[in-house]
Amino acid sequence: MRWQYIGNIIGILLVFLGAVMVFPLGCSFIYNDGSLMAILLSMGATFCAGCGLFFISRRPDIEYINPREGIAIVALGWSAIGLFGALPFYFGDAVPCFTDAVFESVSGFTTTGSSVFSNIEGVSKSLLFWRSFIQWLGGMGIIVLSLAILPFLGVGGMQLFKAEVPSPVPDKLTPRLSESAKILWYVYALISVLEVLFLMGGGMGFYDALCHAFTTMPTGGFSTKNASVAHFDNAYFDFVIVLFMVLAGINFSLHYQLLRGRTLIFWRDSECRFFLMMCLGLTLVVTFDLYGTVYDSVSTAFRYASFQIVSIVTTTGYATADYELWPGLSQVIIFICMFVGASAGSTGGGMKCARLMVCMKYCYRELFTLIHPRSVAQVKINDAVVPDHVLKSIMGFLGIYLLLFVVCSVLLAAMGIDMLTSLGAVASCIGNIGPGFGTVGPVDNFAHIPMAGKWLLLWCMLLGRLEIYTVIILLVPEFWKK
Repeated sequence: MRWQYIGNIIGILLVFLGAVMVFPLGCSFIYNDGSLMAILLSMGATFCAGCGLFFISRRPDIEYINPREGIAIVALGWSAIGLFGALPFYFGDAVPCFTDAVFESVSGFTTTGSSVFSNIEGVSKSLLFWRSFIQWLGGMGIIVLSLAILPFLGVGGMQLFKAEVPSPVPDKLTPRLSESAKILWYVYALISVLEVLFLMGGGMGFYDALCHAFTTMPTGGFSTKNASVAHFDNAYFDFVIVLFMVLAGINFSLHYQLLRGRTLIFWRDSECRFFLMMCLGLTLVVTFDLYGTVYDSVSTAFRYASFQIVSIVTTTGYATADYELWPGLSQVIIFICMFVGASAGSTGGGMKCARLMVCMKYCYRELFTLIHPRSVAQVKINDAVVPDHVLKSIMGFLGIYLLLFVVCSVLLAAMGIDMLTSLGAVASCIGNIGPGFGTVGPVDNFAHIPMAGKWLLLWCMLLGRLEIYTVIILLVPEFWKK
């Protein structure tokens, strides 16, 4: 493990983080909201720490990054970014303590969307902009962004790409990794701009439209309003955001292929079909469960059911209704959706549809071979055979994911949190969703969680964002041995 090289790259990431603080700085200058000095101080501290780490750990010429170093860079880099990204909230007096500032920052960068802000509209516009902007950065991944704009990280960069990109099997779109990263970000930025235009076309102000686009495309869910999207009470905004949440939940490589003229690529991809049909099917079930019991018209029931289902499945976490007041069937479906997640290669969290498809096909194969013991059955996705090592990795991931959910829920309950809240909070944070159940539901926040519980949930957020293995492997003693 070449710590000098690792420290050097983390220093570069912190310099970049300090540089992008110029955007909330400009926002504070425009609105004169009183947060100018807090952001300047945060920018200076982050930039100086990054430069110091960069020059102290000046690296020799290295031709590659090995897998262990790639994992360490991503895990430690995201941790450092979460800590320094908290400085504007802390220096701006938006939170009572540094733990809360780190919670809000990590929740932003990991696109979780869980918040400790009790009065969001009382926070300055520049800090709310920073809160939205860090979700946008975290959505596609700050490491991938660095690969796109910093050529000297291109050497051995595939190890960073594999460790950071939220996909069971990350693939390059082009032979050059930096070009693949740029393509992903071009598509990401283009769809974000389109959402801003659609929201403004319906009458939403530029600031709110920009902030909501910054938190829709990364499936983050931070809003500038206390009541989230429900504040606007506008069916047009609801359906526009649903549309873009769905787009954010689809593998971004498919968007690139669509832009290149493959018009039926969404339907031809089996995972995308599974994701879209699941969203539609669950929405219809919840719609008919709500019709007559909560809402008097089918159209109203469909509006609220579609928004909540898509928001939770894509792990965005926006809310237009309090689903804890809905019938039991709808609540159970929403709880299950917290584990499903969106497509692989999207900005969504959760287990991912691709993994669940492989798991279901694997289970069917096992049943089939019990009936036909001499048969040779293979698991296929998009007519391609899934290799055994990928099968093992996926089954191991699902097992570890559920085990961590149980262990963390027990630990949170041991801190005095009730069962429903413990289960909901851990499912929300490890799935990068935002709202949970109990006292952390869609109309509540995480401010009341004890300090130790917040650090546990912070760890869960990183676990979910970095696909479990990248974080949990740091606890394996053999990882640190030569």
